[in-house]
Amino acid sequence: MDIKDIQNLIKFVAKSGASEVKLEMEDIKITIKTGSERVETTILQQAPMVNPQMPFAGTVSQVETPIADAVAKEEISKYIEITSPIIGTFYRKPSPDKPVFVEVGDMVNSETIVCMVEAMKLFNEIEAEVSGKIVKILIEDGTPVEFGQPLFLVDPS
Repeated sequence: MDIKDIQNLIKFVAKSGASEVKLEMEDIKITIKTGSERVETTILQQAPMVNPQMPFAGTVSQVETPIADAVAKEEISKYIEITSPIIGTFYRKPSPDKPVFVEVGDMVNSETIVCMVEAMKLFNEIEAEVSGKIVKILIEDGTPVEFGQPLFLVDPS
């Protein structure tokens, strides 16, 4: 099982609404627990037999879903966060063939739709609820989000 399979499993569990999933296979054991703030995944894997001719890569002990936080904390304090009002899947476009709602540098007001969050097959339009300029998009398209998770940073000035 590679990292892409594990990420897809995490997304599936987050969408399903399950609070905990355990998966055991012959050489790997995975536990995924979802809570109100984030998805936590613990992966235990048997150490492979070390071949002296091959470099040892080690084992994966724990993987957590990435929460984008590229801007330094002191810079974040001057920005307003647009957060997810619900648990679901974040989408930047109204449909795959349409343009994104907003880009970095776009000006928004309180009624500007910035994204959609899909929950239980219902697509919910998310409004900015603040005025300013989008300075950072914190979530990748198609990523599961939690209630209150920051989605965008807005410069109100």
